[in-house]
Amino acid sequence: MERSNVRVRSHGRRDRSFWQPGRATLVSLLVENRASPPISTVRQRWGKLRLYRKALMKIGVLLFGVLKDFVGRSGETVDLPEGARVREVLLYYARQAPQFEAMLPLLAISVNQEYSGVDRALHEGDEVGLLPPVSGGSSEGGETGGEIAGKVPGEVRIIRERIDPEAVAGRLKRPADGAAVIFDGVVRDNTRGRRTLYLEYEAYEAMALKQMESLAVAARERFAVRGVSIIHRLGRLEIGETSVVIVVAAAHRGAAFDACRWIIDTLKKTVPIWKKEYFEDGAVWADGEAFPEEIRRSGGTTGLQPASK
Repeated sequence: MERSNVRVRSHGRRDRSFWQPGRATLVSLLVENRASPPISTVRQRWGKLRLYRKALMKIGVLLFGVLKDFVGRSGETVDLPEGARVREVLLYYARQAPQFEAMLPLLAISVNQEYSGVDRALHEGDEVGLLPPVSGGSSEGGETGGEIAGKVPGEVRIIRERIDPEAVAGRLKRPADGAAVIFDGVVRDNTRGRRTLYLEYEAYEAMALKQMESLAVAARERFAVRGVSIIHRLGRLEIGETSVVIVVAAAHRGAAFDACRWIIDTLKKTVPIWKKEYFEDGAVWADGEAFPEEIRRSGGTTGLQPASK
């Protein structure tokens, strides 16, 4: 016989029992009552059942867009047993809100600002982001981001002030460039026949910046362009204001056009930025484009049924 690791009982005492190899069985129990230990373990020793409480770890959870409306909060810290996986975070919120459960096949998941799968093991202090489909287009009152030092000439920023597309292009262009293509995304005054009053954008800012920087680097490598700038605005935007500007500088117009189109199309599918539309008779979160299959597959949410959009 060999000695087991120290385990904490549900009533707080330590157990230093000896266990017979091959005789112990482990059963995970999800406890609905939040006042009870969220997960306990049952071990069988010499034909007897004993209940133990696992040590807990604190996990930060962030919710965005329509998900925070479903759950009623934008973030919190939850206690999970050591060794818990992302899947258990999803099940926790699915039990709280039927609308959340219906969204599961459409969600992407991040752990510490990187897309992740549901079977990833979590550790103390991890930050889990639950991300509905994005409607892509800081510190409050300021900006985040900056030049892509050592990677791509240009700038990537998330700001809350007005964007001046010409100024962005002016900072990027150089005499050797034969083309500078500008995409200027503006707020229109209607959506599917309804009069739009204004928009509000929010983002998972730290992760959004990483994704935008990755797009700039990938565009340079993929299309052989010289420089890329991507700037997205958050907060309230009025009709006619710029929400996102992309500038691509290159020696030839073909590469600049192709890169610019690819960046905005990919940004709208993968960068965690959400849009809320305000109308005369209410407000709704915009239906975002579904995350690419590889992201949703890595998130594994399709295995957590049910759902429809």
